Amino acid sequence: MRAQTFKNLDVFLILVGVKLLSVVVVQTYFVPDEYYQSLEVAHKFAFGYGHLTWEWHQGIRSYAYPLIFSAFYKIMKVLRLDTPVAVIFVPRVAQALLSAYADLCFYKWSGTKKWAVFIISTSWFWFYTSSRTLINTFETCLTVIALSKFPWIGSKEEPSSSFIWLVSTLFFIRPTSAIMWFPLCLYHIAISEKSGVRLLISRYIPISLIVLVLSTLLDSLAHGSFIVTTFNFMKANIWQNVGTHYGTMPWHWYLSIGLPAVLGVLILPFLMAVLVILKQRSNHPNELAMLGTIVFSILILSFLAHKEFRFVLPLLPIIAFIASRFLSAWSRKASMWRIWMVSIIIFVSNAFPAYYMGVNHQRGTIDVMQGLREIAVKDPENVSFLFLMPCHSTPLYSHLHMNVSTRFLTCNPNLNKISNYKDEADHFYMNPNNWLRQHYPPNKPLPSHIICFDNLVPVIGNDILTRYERVKQYFHCDISVSPRIGNYVLIHERSDFDIEWTT
Repeated sequence: MRAQTFKNLDVFLILVGVKLLSVVVVQTYFVPDEYYQSLEVAHKFAFGYGHLTWEWHQGIRSYAYPLIFSAFYKIMKVLRLDTPVAVIFVPRVAQALLSAYADLCFYKWSGTKKWAVFIISTSWFWFYTSSRTLINTFETCLTVIALSKFPWIGSKEEPSSSFIWLVSTLFFIRPTSAIMWFPLCLYHIAISEKSGVRLLISRYIPISLIVLVLSTLLDSLAHGSFIVTTFNFMKANIWQNVGTHYGTMPWHWYLSIGLPAVLGVLILPFLMAVLVILKQRSNHPNELAMLGTIVFSILILSFLAHKEFRFVLPLLPIIAFIASRFLSAWSRKASMWRIWMVSIIIFVSNAFPAYYMGVNHQRGTIDVMQGLREIAVKDPENVSFLFLMPCHSTPLYSHLHMNVSTRFLTCNPNLNKISNYKDEADHFYMNPNNWLRQHYPPNKPLPSHIICFDNLVPVIGNDILTRYERVKQYFHCDISVSPRIGNYVLIHERSDFDIEWTT
């Protein structure tokens, strides 16, 4: 028993090392939610200033996740350790440690030992996201922990309802988690020795009600008035369908682009495993249930117009489980050189996208924040930053950690059902110079600094930028994913803004 504990400790330390490496290596921008649905909210709670997006004013997000980081911020504030670097990296380290623990649960659950560690550690998308302060990352961690406690057929552990507590918590924090857990809970009811009615009455309903009360109490206290965020979330995303405002994809996107990109080379052993499971269904009841869960989840997600890579992240552990089991069975009969060849192919095929996406692609909007901190610290009272780029292209106060004046283009959805509605960012890009003249007439002071992508300069270069000088430039990406996004992020300083520069 003691030897097994130490062995698991060794595995955990390896997993922690991989996750801390992710904190160091991943230096790029992914999606706005990494900051505006977690760190910005936490920063406002702890330090009294931070930007709250429309979701928080409408009450469609749970405060449970950002309050975790807010607690860290509060401790750092009391101990006077809240330097900008600490404010940025402590939450990422905390999330990385939770991800490492989730990986340990995956290792114990899978039973494939070396293959489990190898597959989960080399997955490029998990390496890319596991240290990010994304609610989807947190959801995936809780999902893995719940899966490890699920009473699978043949499990050596005593049947327990602990996974129901995690699933209920997941639902009230991230209601879309119900898509994945609905078929798994049905499977639990089907394989349980207790009747479905008894399970519902004695386990599911009481636990769900307790979590509902606690989550409602937490969110209401944080919001300042009674609120049920789960209901508001469903109302906004299903009945009002606000997600379409942020882009739509064809129905097949998850099958043709989303899932293949997330899985990378892992899709090959997964598909091979699927063939084995379907041919030998009676020998793989648990894996068959997992396949049903994957199919059901992709089907439901495909019906939703707004699609993103991160939405399939919680499915990654199930897919990795199936793939690692297949590779473990295959390696028992394979020669050593074949095992090494497959391992090298998997590692290299994941290492390239992990490095490129983590170090190179879309890094300028993160790097620019350090430059803005250096500017702000010299004259915080007179500094004002105007971000002329797509909304939420950069972090904000969670990375500035100074209460300076900021302004960026908003992109709130059409909550009031206005005909021919366009958000502020759309209005700006229709005619940037006209928008600038309207919002910064001659009698209104200009911002001290304008931050924009390089492809906007030819448009406003002969207008407002004639009163500014370019002071810093940051590489952002080789290939732009949008006509509104350039290859470099630029900082322009007002010509009459008096500040001493050092290099």
